[in-house]
Amino acid sequence: QVQVVESGGGLVQAGGSLRLSCTVSGLTFDDYAMGWFRQAPGKEREGVSAIGSGRPYYADSVKGRFTISRDNAKNTVYLQMNSLKPEDTAMYYCAAGPLSVVVVTTTPDNGIRVDGMDYWGKGTLVTISS
Repeated sequence: QVQVVESGGGLVQAGGSLRLSCTVSGLTFDDYAMGWFRQAPGKEREGVSAIGSGRPYYADSVKGRFTISRDNAKNTVYLQMNSLKPEDTAMYYCAAGPLSVVVVTTTPDNGIRVDGMDYWGKGTLVTISS
């Protein structure tokens, strides 16, 4: 049984930092692309960042502030979030999809769309106060 578990969310002031972690079990982590997504109240879920075996992808809204990384030995993917803004407030979700299936494309508003994710976590809440 595959489990995807996020952690690291919380309440921080604007300008602060948080590091989200996502640990996956029940699959061969090296064979999977990982992604971070977020959903703010009243908005649709959006792709934030993704990483496979090559370069990472970022939505323009977080580029230069967020960094995704993965530790295959620990079956864990991280999202380091710096210079946080109130508009980053959202539930953040981690997801996994096979490297051979996942496709990342750029959306018209310079976000990212990540297709092919099979397994999702329950999310971790990030709240940024102004």
